[in-house]
Parts: sequence; structure tokens; C-alpha cells
Amino acid sequence: MRVKALVLDIDGTLTNSGKEIAPATKACILDALERGHKCVLASGRPAHGCGRYARELELERYGGYLLSHNGARIVAYGTGETIYEKPLPLAALPGLYAFAAEHGCGLATHQEDTVISAFTPDRYVSWEARINGMPVKQAEDFVGYVDFQVFKCFMTAEDERAAALEKELQALYGESLGIYRSEPYFIEIVPRGVDKGRSLAMLAEHMGMAREDVICCGDGFNDIPMLRWAGVGVAMGNAGQAVKDAADYVTGTNDEDGLLEVIRRFVPADGA
Repeated sequence: MRVKALVLDIDGTLTNSGKEIAPATKACILDALERGHKCVLASGRPAHGCGRYARELELERYGGYLLSHNGARIVAYGTGETIYEKPLPLAALPGLYAFAAEHGCGLATHQEDTVISAFTPDRYVSWEARINGMPVKQAEDFVGYVDFQVFKCFMTAEDERAAALEKELQALYGESLGIYRSEPYFIEIVPRGVDKGRSLAMLAEHMGMAREDVICCGDGFNDIPMLRWAGVGVAMGNAGQAVKDAADYVTGTNDEDGLLEVIRRFVPADGA
């Protein structure tokens, strides 16, 4: 049996609209892990925000991995071994703070198990904290407070404003930082050259796995690099057209229901 690595974005892929893993999906993934296949949770979330799902899928027992912050940090779940990390340069923070203050948008980052907000948290920063199960701390002096390693910052604004702000930020910082929207209201800011595809390639090498044995499933714009890199890139039925165009296969159903289809089709049973 050829061992496969099942790489899963969490939101809208592994989980449903209630941020839950459906029982049938969980049983199917655990069956694949029991048969010797591997699981990687590849998310824009911090490692802490991935932990709930890693525990549900028993990744400590089965040797799974967390590819967090859109690839800026990879850890082996359970052992805590760091496979790769690339922090965001702290020298970029004063400029990002000034930009956010000028444009009246949200700005935040993660510190271990806490969301650190530069301003009074807007609804989008508060939503980020809730989905990760983390409290929000407003820093009176954001630039001075953040003197620790961070792997991602994010800005927030209403949909149409966020689209315009993304272009402005790319014009200002595109040569030194990675900047893109992962949600209509959510602008991700990561180290230059970091994306899920590049980080997944490093993880596959660490795992001793060939590219053709890696199956990636996602629905967001930040999933496109890993879908293109993988042996099989799978876009969920609820994904946008750009994500579907980057994939080798598109599921017939939305959210977590599509994972049953993927596992049955691409993850072999014993002897296959």
C-alpha cells in the first residue's frame, strides 16, 4: 500500500458552517489514519487555533502535522517539533500600524493563545478570536508590545474597502511581504515567499513522501499554491472559481461532505 498524505484546510473544508467536523467525516479520516495514511492540517490559523481539530482527529497518536499561519510555521503535533518557521520581520510593524490607523481598519496578530489587537477590536478581529477559541487583548502600544516572534498579521475592513486596501498594501510592501485576502474582509500579511505550497513541499520532504502521494483539499485563495503543488489538488464544491481552476478535481458537494468523496476516491484501502 502506498501511504498518502491528506492535507486539509480547516474552515469550509474539514469543518461545516458551524465549525464542526461531521461525525461521518471524522470516522472516515480516522479510518484512513488507522490504515497508515497521514494527515496535515494546513490553515491560516495559528497552531493553537488548529489544536481542537488535531485532538479530534487524534493526530498525536497518528503522527500528524500542523501547517499554520499559511505555511509560516510547521510543527509535528504531539511532539511539538518545529519542522519549519519563518517569522514576520518586526521592522514592518510601524508601517503597517500607521497604514491601519490612517485608513481606519483593524490590525492584529497572534501571541501563543491570544489575539493581540492594535485598536478596539472590530467584529472581524472578534470573529477571528472566536473561531480560534482565543481571547482578544488590545495593546495600547501595539508596535512596542509586539516584541516577540509573530508569523502573520492581519488587517480587517468591509469587503469593498478591503479589496482596495489590499492593492494599496501590495504596492507599498509587495517587495518585502506577502499580502493577500483570504476572506473578503480579511487581509493576510505574511513573510515574503511564504505560502502553503512551498511549506508543504518542505514538509513532504521531511516526511519522506513523494509529491504524487500528497492530496490537498481546500476552498480558499490561500489554498491555491498547495492545490497546484500537490499530486492531487482538490477544490471543494463551495470554493470560488479561481480555486477550482487551480485544482485537479472538484468535489460534487460542499464543506465536509466532499471529504468523504475525496478519501474514498484517492486514499486507497489496504492492498490498493
